[in-house]
Amino acid sequence: MVRATNFTSIGLIFLMLLTVAVRAQESPLEKAPLEKAKAAFQKGEYAQAIEILKGTAASELNNADIFVLLARSYLELNQYDPAVNSAEKAVAINPKNSEYHRWLGEAYGAKADHASMMSAYSLARKTQKEFAAAVELDAHNFDAQQDLIEYDCTAPGMVGGGEEKAQPLIEKLMAMDAAEGHYATGICRAQKKNYEAADAEFAKALESKPKTAKRVYDIGDYYLQRKNAEKLLVVAGAGEELAPRDPRGKFYRGAALTLQNDKPAEAEKLLREYLELAPMNSEYPRPWVAHYWLGRLQENRKNPAGARGEYQAALKLNGKYKPAQEALKQLGKD
Repeated sequence: MVRATNFTSIGLIFLMLLTVAVRAQESPLEKAPLEKAKAAFQKGEYAQAIEILKGTAASELNNADIFVLLARSYLELNQYDPAVNSAEKAVAINPKNSEYHRWLGEAYGAKADHASMMSAYSLARKTQKEFAAAVELDAHNFDAQQDLIEYDCTAPGMVGGGEEKAQPLIEKLMAMDAAEGHYATGICRAQKKNYEAADAEFAKALESKPKTAKRVYDIGDYYLQRKNAEKLLVVAGAGEELAPRDPRGKFYRGAALTLQNDKPAEAEKLLREYLELAPMNSEYPRPWVAHYWLGRLQENRKNPAGARGEYQAALKLNGKYKPAQEALKQLGKD
């Protein structure tokens, strides 16, 4: 009888352990659709991400992560109404999440940029409100801080903007993180077309060592517009130090060398490697932009046919990309 009792106990323990093991195996399966959608998003396969998420959302109505990723996917495809609707659902599920409010603000802002004047006013106010809510919930959400400061520096007073509102925010941000503070100041100076002051602020931001590659390459975007090759090389070095595997360093270094008309073979190699490695993501320079710089490089080489091919490749990916349109027109005149 004792043996039978021991056997029964061992059997029960085994069954319990088996149940736990099965549940442990099921848990990743439950997360699989969201993880699969995230992978599709990172690859730039936004339509596929949306299809996965829409199917999952029907059975997980309280999973805010699903709806915020839906919102981000719709934004990448310039589908503003579903982006707003999805972000609103995420905030409704978890109103205490700073990032959800930030993405709702991003969605409102994107929709405002493409709305009629009357609708844009209302949407602009909502944009500011959501950015402010994100900052209030988490002062260390620096992306939300930057969004709010940029809004205040850019938007007119009739929709709640004003540089006088941005200044106290910048001062608080500067005390928390000097790189972020100088970056915010630079954005405000650039908005006012005070480029000399903006150049100095972005230089100070780099000297203050930004904590993320994203912020480093945000600064890179400014210097790319300013065609400042020297600072672009500094940006590439800082970004590569923070995130050696991030392909954006290749892009900014390749563009800098092209601006300098130096080391064309290396510049071409870097830009083509970027095209192979970079995800189709709005935080990364778009592939048509890389083709544009490859066109500039071919012009440096006195190869108009090669340049024309690169500009046409850029326009095949984005027919409204003005730099490539203008470059093609200029080639036709030469």
